[in-house]
Amino acid sequence: MVYHITEREWLFTPDGQPRGYIQPQYLRELWFHTGTICNLSCSFCLEGSSPGDRRIEMLQFTDARPFIDEARELGVEQFSFTGGEPFVIRDIFEILDYALSFRPCLVLTNGTKPLMVRKSNLLKLREKPFPLKLRISLDFPHPREHDANRGRGNFHKALEALVWLHQQGFGVSVARRMTPGENPQEAARAYQQLFASVGLPSDLHIVAFPEYCRPGSAAETPHITETCMTRYKDARSRAEFMCNFSKMVVKQQGKMRVYACTLVDDDARFNLGATLQEAMPVRVMLNHHRCYTCFTSGASCSELSFSANNKSRKVPNVVEHAVPND
Repeated sequence: MVYHITEREWLFTPDGQPRGYIQPQYLRELWFHTGTICNLSCSFCLEGSSPGDRRIEMLQFTDARPFIDEARELGVEQFSFTGGEPFVIRDIFEILDYALSFRPCLVLTNGTKPLMVRKSNLLKLREKPFPLKLRISLDFPHPREHDANRGRGNFHKALEALVWLHQQGFGVSVARRMTPGENPQEAARAYQQLFASVGLPSDLHIVAFPEYCRPGSAAETPHITETCMTRYKDARSRAEFMCNFSKMVVKQQGKMRVYACTLVDDDARFNLGATLQEAMPVRVMLNHHRCYTCFTSGASCSELSFSANNKSRKVPNVVEHAVPND
């Protein structure tokens, strides 16, 4: 999406208040976007991924290696991979083989055919110095709701992959979708019952995602000001924002670029540079509608949060009254 905005509009809200921001402190996690190509076409996909999609181009080993090396020099703790569907791309195992020589890795996957047909490649990665963890998308704990968007039979494919990965000794977690007005405790119990029924640990880590809207959506949200960031957040919770400790690299028009986080690659204003060294000092203005969702819900794509409870922590929504929309 192309935006036309003045520097003042970027730094100040329409009523002249300084916008909220995060000043990154360090690099704990580096994310790689493997491309928006995917074997599925989910209507809710926050990346708008589908078969043949090229909004973000497919990652190659020669693209990833320089950033893996640079991130190591900056003290990165983990490499994480998202898409699209990472197991669709040709070079994913070459990339993982290299990255796992230096740090633990996390791969986000829908757990369907692209993963399962490459089991032998996955098993070889167990021999690497650092562990591989995989996060499987199980939108809901029941097949009907999950398959309504992902296609018939994909719930059982994803669950089969989750069980197989766990049995093979890989770390696993689950990504789920939140629904308006849901009871988080009831949702947790439903997943625990599902896990128990297939021999998985009942306390398997679940990352819950609120509605982020599709890429390029012009969702209207209240503005986050500096006052919001001090009134409703303390130093610890500000440090838990992903843009404080992570970056994501994407391939666009044949070039690798560093973005502020995993959720803002549809907005070129969050393109921070061509290298991590160039991107790290850049202040991240919380000027994307997904920033507001993170602000209010405490949601995070990362599993390196300072607090294990951060993903379910609620932030009072009174900021809407303190910072009215223009």
